[in-house]
Amino acid sequence: MPEPDSILEELGLTPVWRTRTASTIGAAESAAAEACPSVDVKAPKKEFEVISEPISEVSETPISLLDWDTLKARVANCTRCRLCEKRNHTVFGIGDEKASWMLVGEAPGANEDRLGEPFVGQAGKLLDNMLGAVGRTRENGIYIANVIKCRPPGNRDPQLDEVAQCEPYLKRQLAIIRPQLILALGRFAAQSLLKTDASISSLRTRVHQYEGVPVIVTYHPAYLLRNLPDKAKAWADLCRAQEIYQAMNH
Repeated sequence: MPEPDSILEELGLTPVWRTRTASTIGAAESAAAEACPSVDVKAPKKEFEVISEPISEVSETPISLLDWDTLKARVANCTRCRLCEKRNHTVFGIGDEKASWMLVGEAPGANEDRLGEPFVGQAGKLLDNMLGAVGRTRENGIYIANVIKCRPPGNRDPQLDEVAQCEPYLKRQLAIIRPQLILALGRFAAQSLLKTDASISSLRTRVHQYEGVPVIVTYHPAYLLRNLPDKAKAWADLCRAQEIYQAMNH
């Protein structure tokens, strides 16, 4: 399997997208700040509204009231839609549970279903290198989750009823973590969060809001592996996210 640096070299992203160690995180953030244009955005961190959702059993505690551990257990045993029938593992999420950034993807793929963790394989390695370029890791200030917690058969798009049953889990994760910035990875995640059918190309170029929190839309890492010319656009999106976050905290 190629090393991550060789992947980035092939994408033409070196030396900018280079994985950083924990000891160089501070330096990476400073370097990223110099590389990206200044953005004057001030969006204070706000409380999330409690959102109601359908529940399968009247006797169950609503998802919008669950604490973190109970939410995780509810997801692990979920049978709210047909996707539970063929899954190997649910994919709850991974990262810093006090994260300032939350990354939201679409749904688990085959590797994620097998391992129970989001963004593994080559797409996951590319994502880790992208985050490392702005001084962030899965363990430090980042939490990663999907809209859908079980793999759709054949990696098809999730259906509307599946989204209706599963999306409340993500809403509760966002409400508990209360990130200062959300990065939507790919068309489906962006459209689900923002409740729009707009194209990703039009959504990318603007700063959106979810419950008062800035949302930056960018391409899914798996898409970038198949469409190398768009890697520069993804880097611009990541710079924009970094600059917005820094503007809110200075």
